[in-house]
Amino acid sequence: MSAEASGAAEIRGALVRLRRATGLPVAFGGLVEPGVPRVRISELSGTATRALSALAVTAGNGLGGKAVALARPCAVTDYSLSRQISHEYDAAVAAEGLRAVLAVPVVVRRRVRGVLYGALRTAQPLGDRALAAAVQAARDVEQAFVAREEARDLLTAARTGTAPGRPANAAWEQVREAHAALRALAPRIADPRLRAELLDACGLLTAAAAPAQRVNLAPREVDVLACVASGATNRAAAARLGLRPETVKAYLRSAMRKLNAHTRGEAVVAARRAGVLP
Repeated sequence: MSAEASGAAEIRGALVRLRRATGLPVAFGGLVEPGVPRVRISELSGTATRALSALAVTAGNGLGGKAVALARPCAVTDYSLSRQISHEYDAAVAAEGLRAVLAVPVVVRRRVRGVLYGALRTAQPLGDRALAAAVQAARDVEQAFVAREEARDLLTAARTGTAPGRPANAAWEQVREAHAALRALAPRIADPRLRAELLDACGLLTAAAAPAQRVNLAPREVDVLACVASGATNRAAAARLGLRPETVKAYLRSAMRKLNAHTRGEAVVAARRAGVLP
């Protein structure tokens, strides 16, 4: 799946969540086109027509363009009558029968990457609940974009930095840090192909260590051990993996039992000997 297709899929999922959280009948959105200050509306949810499909919204124009230019949420009570926006796209909005509309930019590392819209077919103020839900949906997309980009960077570093045999100590520590980061990122990646690539890269990073014994650890047990090996506390590992601290403790106890280890340090050493960790 290409980065563009993955991004569109994230937008699509965010629109579904936005409608579910707010009860808004219509949501739509799209990505900023590469190299052009323009959003292409590609994802529609709850629309009755195709009037908005493939609409190109230039930065500064209309409600979405204003959100792109200002890099902040914008809303109007009655789109066609609003004096707060320009009206290049009134025909498409009217054809869909939309009145009250909000637009929230997806800002990734200070750059607008997309826009999410929510709308009503009646002219009335969109409350704080709807705006907060739209902002959260945009933040979810942002975090997914950041995670995917970090994952690709780590994946590239892992593939180019891994060589047969054991690297020097400093380089080996970087390999271990990359392995822990990849294990933490993988569960957050919605794209199954990219997630599989990350786990394959983890396999490359552990391939240099010849296992002295075989042990069958669950994926989450390996994730927790990777965090522990990087020096993370249970609480820090929980935050990194999106788990509860109690859950991290349970995975760690299970891994220690399988590895016949009595301390966290012994568990890490045993996992490395087993070729589970680099």
